[in-house]
Amino acid sequence: MKNYALIFPGQGAQKTGMGKDLYENSKAAKQVFDTADRVLGYKISEICFSGTEEELMKTINSQPCILTVSIAALEALREETQINISACAGHSLGEYAALYAAGALDLESVFKLIHKRATLMNKAAEETNGSMAAVIGLDNETVIKVAESLNNVYVANFNSPGQVVITGDKEEINNNLDKFKEAGAKKVIPLSVSGAFHSPLMKQAGTEFENYVKQFNFSNTKIPVYTNVDAKAETKGIEFLNKLPKQIYSSVRWTQTINNITNEGIKDFIEIGPGKVLAGLNRKINSELNTLNIYDYESLKMVVSELKEKELV
Repeated sequence: MKNYALIFPGQGAQKTGMGKDLYENSKAAKQVFDTADRVLGYKISEICFSGTEEELMKTINSQPCILTVSIAALEALREETQINISACAGHSLGEYAALYAAGALDLESVFKLIHKRATLMNKAAEETNGSMAAVIGLDNETVIKVAESLNNVYVANFNSPGQVVITGDKEEINNNLDKFKEAGAKKVIPLSVSGAFHSPLMKQAGTEFENYVKQFNFSNTKIPVYTNVDAKAETKGIEFLNKLPKQIYSSVRWTQTINNITNEGIKDFIEIGPGKVLAGLNRKINSELNTLNIYDYESLKMVVSELKEKELV
């Protein structure tokens, strides 16, 4: 029986209609959506199912929407079959789904936390003039060096070899895109985001979130969760509590996370949540990795069928 790592996507994976077929076909998934609606105090399900692209782009909506769909897909999988999970990780907000999957947080707590996180990050974005851009085809060290030569520009995500996202002051980034090209980047793509996420411009949000998370109980886990801020395997609840506020204004070390998981001998992954972004990054990080995707009811049935066919479950 194979050991799997579960990985969960972050902001940017959202799309209109996501999760609707899971809601309609899986009792377990429906319960997740119903719980999210109740805990959040509004119909997050309706925003997932019929919200416009503009609505879903808003941080205040996209974070709870993606988390809800990811956990709904996870519970739909658990409803169908059992698999051996040896590690969990999530990209940015996806880390909350990973913590839930590993048993560090209960369902209500994870929804309350993501709502507060999204609210604080949205507020910080409105109060600062920030943006982000993807630098393609340049090594990490050079991206860091160029960013450090600018004012208030930082590295947000180490997504894969040759794909690094910068974050910081909007004008400084827009005025200096050519510097990354001059340093050897194939292209630099401004991202459609509302703020400088994973940068010191989010420090106030992180500080306020630090005070909020203290009221929650984070359990120790048997399954390690590889955390964004340092890409290290963690099982202690107190460490999850300490790291989550820092995650808001720190770099997402995704390439290092996947490498550290594979160094433990795990080569099989299941990406759970809207889209296939992380599967694409896995191919760039390590071509030997096998990544299955569960993003709707049809893909769920295909994955369950494949697992049973190979007698892996």
